[in-house]
Amino acid sequence: MMSLYRKIFSSMCSVVCVCGLSAIASAQISGPPGKVNVGDSAPAFTATDDQGKGWKSTDYVGKKIIVVYFYPADLTGGCTKQACGFRDDMKKLQGKNVEVIGVSGDSAQNHRLFKKEHDLNFTLLADEDGNVAKKFGVPLKKGSSIKRTLDGKEHVLTRGVTAARWTFVIDKNGKVVMKNTKVKAADDSKAILKLVNNLK
Repeated sequence: MMSLYRKIFSSMCSVVCVCGLSAIASAQISGPPGKVNVGDSAPAFTATDDQGKGWKSTDYVGKKIIVVYFYPADLTGGCTKQACGFRDDMKKLQGKNVEVIGVSGDSAQNHRLFKKEHDLNFTLLADEDGNVAKKFGVPLKKGSSIKRTLDGKEHVLTRGVTAARWTFVIDKNGKVVMKNTKVKAADDSKAILKLVNNLK
């Protein structure tokens, strides 16, 4: 009887050890969640665009160079300069087969107001819960509300989270070729143009 107990105990220990080692190996393979660096495969993500429709990164990766830029808030000073820079350089960027995507914690409605006010000619994604930002490892703060008067009407723009101003560039192979965590808002589009001109 004692011999039988020993065999059962030995088998249980083996299972625990194997499971433990498998969990460790799995954790090592996956790496730290949300940490994206140059050379890594860009994380796949989905979000709601400024028209209230679903947007999937997999529909674009492999076909175009993708610029994913995270910014704090619609209709604020630095974010407006950054967006207008991309607007003004859009023809040059499109000539290089570049798709520009702006991402913030604002709602789709906020994005529509922002686009209309400044005639923005690229897609803005609503990341109200910060899930897209988290996939890229972008720091987040609590959301907030601001008031803006547009066309003579006051609007309250509420955002779920406030993302740091980070910009990523994903090449046609789905690899991150640029990660800028110290973005100069007014110069971001120029920095992207310089980069894509040097991509093979």
